[in-house]
Amino acid sequence: MTSASNTPHLILKPGLRGVLFPFKEVLEYRDLLHILALRDVKLRYRQTAVGVVWVLLQPLIGAWLFAFVFGRVAKLPTGDDRIPYFIFSYAGLLIWNAFIQILQKSSESLVSNSGLVSKIYFPRVVLPLSTVLGVLIDFAIGAVVLALLMAIYGIAPSVSLLFMPVALLMAILLALGIGLWAAALNVSYRDVRYVVPVFAQFLLWASPVAYASSNIPASAQWFVALNPMVGILESFRWAVLGIPVANWSLVVVSAVASVLLFVIGSAIFQRHERRFADVI
Repeated sequence: MTSASNTPHLILKPGLRGVLFPFKEVLEYRDLLHILALRDVKLRYRQTAVGVVWVLLQPLIGAWLFAFVFGRVAKLPTGDDRIPYFIFSYAGLLIWNAFIQILQKSSESLVSNSGLVSKIYFPRVVLPLSTVLGVLIDFAIGAVVLALLMAIYGIAPSVSLLFMPVALLMAILLALGIGLWAAALNVSYRDVRYVVPVFAQFLLWASPVAYASSNIPASAQWFVALNPMVGILESFRWAVLGIPVANWSLVVVSAVASVLLFVIGSAIFQRHERRFADVI
């Protein structure tokens, strides 16, 4: 008769995971990532009368208002006399909307999918990542409009256009870095969902979306260096419109800050992931 001490036991242990980002698990669950991303896109545009139209109108109306206030009334320069203020502000809003939409959607992704989080296992980071596809579709639609506007105003793209994906990648990493951190906090503190839109409004006016960074007084340049969106916006406009970058060191700072904040946000998310299902 076999004693209880000799009975084989099956011990289940969690697999090894990336300390900073679970690349292996995300790759294994790539089908789920694809399904969630397509679901968000379908839910956004299904049974909506002005879904795509609103994607077009929002930056156009915003660019017109910025052009009127800052270009016509305040008469601020764009940094390049050949670039109309309308296109200048539209390009800024194009990359800004991509950044802020990823930030807001990723910060809400866990709470809005609480049923999935509490019932089945999957790497939770898939939820914030799934928000990127829909935003990129909106960005692509806006980019087509920008190309048409450039053709109308006779602005030809240059070889600097090759840098546009780099600027977009910096914006995505920065948005996800902050969004992952906010998503982890939002599970325990639901008032985070109210803080993020307020933070977005403050950051909008602190970033050169409607104005060029060259218009910022020299006494406030130290403040500009603290905002990673400055280098992203300036480099994006240079890539698309050819507007000279006032300070390339700010672009380097933005690139480093985007990667660093993404790593920090992912590490915080990973650290708190095991308690999401219990708390949410």
